[in-house]
Amino acid sequence: MTVITAVAEGREGDHALAAGIAEARLLGTDLVLVNLRLSSLDRSGVPGDPETTVVERSGPGDRDPVDAVLDEIGARPGVDRLVIGLRRRSPVGKALLGSVSQRLLLESPVPVVAVKPPA
Repeated sequence: MTVITAVAEGREGDHALAAGIAEARLLGTDLVLVNLRLSSLDRSGVPGDPETTVVERSGPGDRDPVDAVLDEIGARPGVDRLVIGLRRRSPVGKALLGSVSQRLLLESPVPVVAVKPPA
């Protein structure tokens, strides 16, 4: 069993990271963090429990963020959950701009836990 967490920029990514750690602990499973940030993930806030693997991307020229997450799900048998962070967007913003979170919600082959940072 595995929990995969997509860690994006900002508060949403930080909150998804904390929720992913909590979800992996709750299920008693390992955690895979897919870093969607343009910089390396600061591992100082990542505890040793649960067992954690960090997948870094090489930068903005690397794969589409959604493809990076879906490829990790496909490459790892036994993925139980995907944890993502959400931010509030207006209906116009949703119509005009694509959303990594929205695409992951629609395309993920495993259940998705979507979390919002507190207001």
